[in-house]
Amino acid sequence: MTAIAFRMLVAALLGFVLLPAVVACTAAFDSRAIIAFPPEAFSLRWFVRALNYEDFRIGFANSLFVAVIASTLSVVIGSGVAYAIDRYSFRGKVLLESLLLAPLAIPHFTIGLGALIVAAQIGQSRGWPVVVLTHVVLVLPFVLRSLYVSLRNIDPRLELAALSLGARPGRVILTVTLPALAPGLAGGWLFAAILSFNEFTASLFVTAQRTQTLPVAMYNYVREYADPSMAAISALYILLTTLVLVIANRFLGLGRILGTEDARH
Repeated sequence: MTAIAFRMLVAALLGFVLLPAVVACTAAFDSRAIIAFPPEAFSLRWFVRALNYEDFRIGFANSLFVAVIASTLSVVIGSGVAYAIDRYSFRGKVLLESLLLAPLAIPHFTIGLGALIVAAQIGQSRGWPVVVLTHVVLVLPFVLRSLYVSLRNIDPRLELAALSLGARPGRVILTVTLPALAPGLAGGWLFAAILSFNEFTASLFVTAQRTQTLPVAMYNYVREYADPSMAAISALYILLTTLVLVIANRFLGLGRILGTEDARH
């Protein structure tokens, strides 16, 4: 009975969490020009409008650009920092790790506002560098988490064996450590890209009309219109994210990267 009750509780919680998404996706197919549930008649007109709306297309391209650059920089920075923190002891190690993980606890609007103030002081307000660096700060903790797990799954004896055979430290990293870290690097990049692509709160402070990302474009749209285009773009968001995660899990094994599965299986 306990197992059945637990499963029912989990199912109820999942249903509660997924209910808003189900309602939004269903409302996207309504033919009426207002957001309503349930739909009166089936229509794809709002998906067509969402895909053809110029600000959404520009915002999508901007989000993709920022996500690729920010996630790549996060992986490059995070891999070096994670390796140093995991393998070496040095003064300020705890402080460095705490600073890099701080965005997990700091509200994103605070980070966005702080980035805007700093950027204004150096004359780079709402430009691409500020947007990208803000996203790097926000997604770097998730990259570090992925890399920490991957580093702990590497047998240190492999690196020691390579060193004992005469390989230089740099060659050991390139030929032993990095190949073993590849799933963690790919997983960290993927999560960073998804989080960056969906980031809204901080982006609202640091983007302008030219650099606005898709979430900001969606916010500006809903301030003027109340049709189901927002529901349609939300449904596309959910579908795209789900497909990316399913494919990534199939080829990368996200459970092992996140430490929820035993890496030996």
